[in-house]
Amino acid sequence: MKYIGLGMFLVGLVSLLVALFGAYHFLLLWVDNWGKPLGWAIRVGIVVLGYVLYYTHRHDD
Repeated sequence: MKYIGLGMFLVGLVSLLVALFGAYHFLLLWVDNWGKPLGWAIRVGIVVLGYVLYYTHRHDD
């Protein structure tokens, strides 16, 4: 779970940064299908969920 959380965190963070600078990747455009505010909420939610998963399972080996 640690690596899934880390992956979600990194993908969400890259998505936030790409959207912040106005460059959109075709794989990330589905997030904005329901509007810009909900797209930003989904991106932030992915970052937060990834961090929580990583933080709670960081010592599992």
